[in-house]
Amino acid sequence: MKNFFQFEERGTTIKKETMAGVTTFLSMAYILVVNPIILSQAGMDQGALFTATALSAIFGSLLIGLMANFPVGIAPSMGLNSFFTFSVVIGMGIEWQVALTGVFIAGIIFMILSLFKIREKIINVIPKDLKHAIAGGIGFFIAFVGLKNAGLVVSNEETFVTIGNLTSPTTALAGFGFIITLMMLVRGIRGGIFYGIVVTSIIGMVFGLVDVPGAIVGEVPSMAPTFGVVFQHLGDIFQPEVIAVIFTFLFVAFFDTAGALIAVASQAGMMKDNKIPNAGRALLADSSSGVLGAIFGTSTTASFVESSAGVAVGGRTGFTSVIISACFFIALFFSPLLGVVTPEVTAPALIIVGALMAVEVKEIDWSRLEVTIPAFVTIIMMPLTYSVATGIALGFILYPFAMIARREWKQVHPIMYTLGGLFIMYFVFL
Repeated sequence: MKNFFQFEERGTTIKKETMAGVTTFLSMAYILVVNPIILSQAGMDQGALFTATALSAIFGSLLIGLMANFPVGIAPSMGLNSFFTFSVVIGMGIEWQVALTGVFIAGIIFMILSLFKIREKIINVIPKDLKHAIAGGIGFFIAFVGLKNAGLVVSNEETFVTIGNLTSPTTALAGFGFIITLMMLVRGIRGGIFYGIVVTSIIGMVFGLVDVPGAIVGEVPSMAPTFGVVFQHLGDIFQPEVIAVIFTFLFVAFFDTAGALIAVASQAGMMKDNKIPNAGRALLADSSSGVLGAIFGTSTTASFVESSAGVAVGGRTGFTSVIISACFFIALFFSPLLGVVTPEVTAPALIIVGALMAVEVKEIDWSRLEVTIPAFVTIIMMPLTYSVATGIALGFILYPFAMIARREWKQVHPIMYTLGGLFIMYFVFL
């Protein structure tokens, strides 16, 4: 097993990988609760959604761990589940069964693109500075998510965002967890992020801020209401609005996953010659999980940026993903315990991981304006638009224009020009 996962080559151990896997799972376990809540508003069965969410995470994380030896967790994407429910089903009036079929078709297209290494080629031609900008931008995005979950940053009609109520008990709990985690990391305690989550959960239960589970083991809900419905609506995918939906799923999922893989590879020091090792296998595993997820009955899956929490603990191989998969499998039977992992409990981990990832910006060549401006826009627009894909798209649009103005247009790969044009059309028409 050590040879298969290359523990020695990547400077890791089974203990580190196990702790990394558990840490990543705890950071993304909220998806088991949130995804069913969001998708159920589209008329889907919440119990079936819980099981479908867990199974898609189990198979997706296991696939990327075994196929690509990558320390990444895969589960239904938070941004795409909201798009599925509020934009497609509620906004456009498309039945959830048809929308789910669109997710299935998008996954099939992804698999084809991955098999022919088109997705890998696109990722590899992204300029080095933009890759660092993507990794750093995701750090700021994750930190913003953590600050929001903690209640430290809240919405404001006049200023859009402002500081939250620091006297709120749950916000105070998140603040306490942040300080404890910070102190452990500064003291050099390995697994400080994981221990921080555990300590924060215990303190939350002691003070009644986190519900103490009323049971330990729960029944696994049936997937009958959602399983396989995609095969019953394949004839509906040729509607113009459904084709537009499929394209949107393709666009957002592609660059959410690309951003996550770039961020994790950079953070783990796995990037070689501006290329991600085993990128093709990782992308194939990701697209395969999307197809399986649609069959199970959930919206598009993606590689989770929260995987960076496990990398920060020491995860460097696919064994981390195997542990993530095992944790999701266990969670199927211990669903009552998931109530302990609240957004306030995991918020400190996300903020600190964001800070660790933001270090990537130091690798950007800030002395060149043609690099500085596209990189800055990529970074800043991720948290401001609450979308990794949007930040990437805007950076990709600006970079070719900047290089043309610099009369260095020959140094830009034709794929980057193509992507820039596609993104412009995406924003204009969709």
